[in-house]
Amino acid sequence: MTVDDATSDLQRALDALTSTAPLEAPPPLPAAPAGGTAALSGDAIADAPTQQSTAAADVRLTGPLDEAWLELWYRPKIDLRQKCLAGAEAIARIRHPELGVLSPENYLPGADHDSLTRLMASALRKSLDDWSIFSESGFNLRLAINIPVKLLFDLPIIALVSERRPSAEHWPGLIVGVTEDQFVRDAKRLRDIADELRAAGVAVAIDDFGAGYSSFSAMRELTFAEIKINRSFVQQCTTDATNAAICQTAIDLAHRFGSTAVADGIENISDLQTLQIMGCDFGQGALLAPPMTKERFIELLRQRVSKPRVPRAVSLEDSEPSSSRLSA
Repeated sequence: MTVDDATSDLQRALDALTSTAPLEAPPPLPAAPAGGTAALSGDAIADAPTQQSTAAADVRLTGPLDEAWLELWYRPKIDLRQKCLAGAEAIARIRHPELGVLSPENYLPGADHDSLTRLMASALRKSLDDWSIFSESGFNLRLAINIPVKLLFDLPIIALVSERRPSAEHWPGLIVGVTEDQFVRDAKRLRDIADELRAAGVAVAIDDFGAGYSSFSAMRELTFAEIKINRSFVQQCTTDATNAAICQTAIDLAHRFGSTAVADGIENISDLQTLQIMGCDFGQGALLAPPMTKERFIELLRQRVSKPRVPRAVSLEDSEPSSSRLSA
């Protein structure tokens, strides 16, 4: 997929989101198999490859990671209610001198702990610095970045945030995502650090919801910013009764906890519209835009902004962060 394809994909999705035609109810769902249950497991489906990412899917990098290889790519997050760009997820990628661009699944499993810790510290600093660059383009985006729980405990994260936190009054804060299985295993310990993070302007989100296993008792231990629904359930939620039920449950659960729901892996208009009808707050996926380099993301912002301005200040207590509208 070329960068022009990325722009057109985003434009098509936004055209659908901003259409004046009323949303229609999705077609009736097929009945679930008698006695059938959903298996809440499985690996996340990889993103569609982009022209900049040419590394083979089976490449696994092992050993030390050089911080000079680090790049932050950004996946846009669309507000499905206000029909505008609301934020972006920062993805730490490695541009290896021989293997090309590697996604986290290609380097995380084999990386040594020390270099991975340094890499994630650098990624955190870069994401905080990048917010100011996006803000200068007229977008007050609430950025998110995933950090493994173990590294979250090991990193001097409060000091890092204090050191690089933007000074602008309208900074909406940062979201740190942890996967559901990690969250459940370390809920009480995570709660303690989450309280400190919140005071520094950082909120915690539950990533890949539905992919592992959930514990409602563990969820009561932590105030989280959002639940991101695993893409394996988002895809075909229009036609698959089990996927639809899981998506709706996750959305309702997020709202009952005073949080927001993010659908990951949206690939077609029908699923997008179904998620809107379900009340999902935000969406990400190939239909909207693939992950892209920071430079391409900035170019996209500048192309699509209608009226650049400094948005209002937003507190972490806001259920929906400040958004900046894209022209459709």
